[in-house]
Amino acid sequence: MKNSGLTQRILLGVLLVLLSAFFYALHYAIFRDAHHIWIYLIGDIAFVFVEVLLVTLIIHHILGEREKRSMLRKLNMVIGAFFSEVGTAMLEVCREFDSNAAKLANHLIIDNSWSPEHFDQMEVVLKKHDFKIDARTGDLTRLKELVVGKRGFLLRLLENPNLLEHELFTELLWAVFHLAEELSCRTNTEDLPDNDYDHLAGDIKRAYRLLVREWLAHMEHLKKDYPYLFSLAMRTNPFDPDASPEVR
Repeated sequence: MKNSGLTQRILLGVLLVLLSAFFYALHYAIFRDAHHIWIYLIGDIAFVFVEVLLVTLIIHHILGEREKRSMLRKLNMVIGAFFSEVGTAMLEVCREFDSNAAKLANHLIIDNSWSPEHFDQMEVVLKKHDFKIDARTGDLTRLKELVVGKRGFLLRLLENPNLLEHELFTELLWAVFHLAEELSCRTNTEDLPDNDYDHLAGDIKRAYRLLVREWLAHMEHLKKDYPYLFSLAMRTNPFDPDASPEVR
């Protein structure tokens, strides 16, 4: 298939060159003015390089940047919908499995004073944080009801072609979807074998770690571009024990 397309392009190129040569020959046959032909031919060739500069390097770059910004806005809307539907609630449930959750929460009480540098520093803290997950300490039944109940929503998100441009969020969706599959296969989430608890702890840790990272990035985006949405996100911060949606 690829070779066929390449062959067609080559044939088209040869045809265009032959047509150009034919009309130059026709021009010379009628007017007998080779000097005129060479003047315009060299002039046209010289302008090709300027045209490449204008179209390929400048106009294409501007249009590409505009398209990229538009796509990122759509992606951020999808990410916002994810946290509204399942992400924020999942953070509240998953932190119960992390014995170091209190230590992490001390760093994630975000407010209006946070600067871009503050968010960058927090990314470093997250990379160093030790997520000590024990599947026995949290409510597996509640987690199962949450992620399995939103499995259809997660599948619809995965169908979004724009997500191909956001590998980290796609990785998060796959981790959450895998966790939902694992939990849905278990009719009972209590009195499981130790090996099974350890296996689920690994799945929870994978999803939780990615979830916290994306939540932080989403909070930075809201603070920068949508202050009114950031206000609500601060008041419903899943890491803040005193969080309340009511304005006080």
